[in-house]
Amino acid sequence: MTHTQIILVTCFGVVAGYLLGSIPFALLIGFSKGIDIRKQGSGNVGATNCGRVLGFKYFWYAFILDFFKGFAPVLTCDLVVQHWWGPSWVPMTTAIAAIVGHVYPIYLRFKGGKGVATTFGALVGLWPVFTIAVSLAAVVFVMVFLAYRIISIASLCAALSLMVLVPVVGRNLPVIHGVLQPVPWNQLRTLTIAACVVGLLIVIKHRGNIKRLLAGTEPRAGSRRANTGGEVGAHGAVKAADGSKQKE
Repeated sequence: MTHTQIILVTCFGVVAGYLLGSIPFALLIGFSKGIDIRKQGSGNVGATNCGRVLGFKYFWYAFILDFFKGFAPVLTCDLVVQHWWGPSWVPMTTAIAAIVGHVYPIYLRFKGGKGVATTFGALVGLWPVFTIAVSLAAVVFVMVFLAYRIISIASLCAALSLMVLVPVVGRNLPVIHGVLQPVPWNQLRTLTIAACVVGLLIVIKHRGNIKRLLAGTEPRAGSRRANTGGEVGAHGAVKAADGSKQKE
């Protein structure tokens, strides 16, 4: 690829990745049910709060859609770069743009979700280091979730493990001619930095969850009724109080 082609592909990938990543699928699912999930549960527009407010199956609907809005632009950019023998860092810029789009969406005045599903999808599209590392991080997510039934803990553990898995996987890839080989450190350093940036971004977006975890108030999966019931009760109490004031 020429320098001009690299610049064009990079710019197109970043813009497309960001705009696709900004689509708030969890919020749209809530709207389809007549509910604004920003006003219930944790108020977050991600898959976790979508499942907390609407039911656990809607978590998976939102998660899958968020996964593919990260995966699709990165895979497309990766295929273009591989076909034209472009630099390997170009698809990574698309991946970061898609993740940033989910976390800071232009359509919602830059107030988005925590980026776990979109990060998962975007990084799976980066073969082979991130694909393998993210798959292993997904195993960490499932194991921690099954142990604690708290999505935020599983997400944090997966994000932290990704920062360690990327350099470990990159240096220990088996040699399979034309398919796999260990990544030189000068290339792996960039991948490791990207993994740390992504991992730390996810941790930062979970600040509220971390506070609730330390306070022991973070809800477990399946506790939607208790949470929404408490919210409904609180709203009812406020309305009752307002009504009594008006009568007075």
